[in-house]
Amino acid sequence: MNSQVLNSQVLDSQVLDSEVMTAAASGDALLPVLLPNVGGDMPSDDAEAARLEATRSEEISGLLSAIRRLENIVEEETVALATGQKVDFDDFSMRKSRSMLEFVRLMRARMHLGGETEITGEIQRLREKLERNRSLLEMHYDAVREVAAIIVRAIKDAESDGTYTGRAARDEK
Repeated sequence: MNSQVLNSQVLDSQVLDSEVMTAAASGDALLPVLLPNVGGDMPSDDAEAARLEATRSEEISGLLSAIRRLENIVEEETVALATGQKVDFDDFSMRKSRSMLEFVRLMRARMHLGGETEITGEIQRLREKLERNRSLLEMHYDAVREVAAIIVRAIKDAESDGTYTGRAARDEK
């Protein structure tokens, strides 16, 4: 019970410390405004500051590694598409999905790193590689669709005796 009371008192004091009453005309109610605790996350000594910097550095390097892994997979597929190599689309799709999931999870957990210049640059480079990959995939998809249409037409022509198409009459002339 004492810990609940103590926790409640700590919470109340934090809220009171971070609240500001807005100025109002006479007779108006004053509304509390929550402000961020600007000094609350400040390290108390050099060791704590070094620990926070090391943690931030680890977060940045982990996120950069995830971006680069995804970038390598996309680049590998793009090169295979551009050079006409046999492409295992299921494998690439699975690898890209896993890597993208890792990237999204890390970004959500570390949104505060989104403003880092190095991360922003890597994400921009990844975006450009993804666009090139999409373009090549679309080109291959269009080619497959055209080949499929040619095959369908050839099958229909082979199965038809021309009775309903008027082809037989033209061929005899």
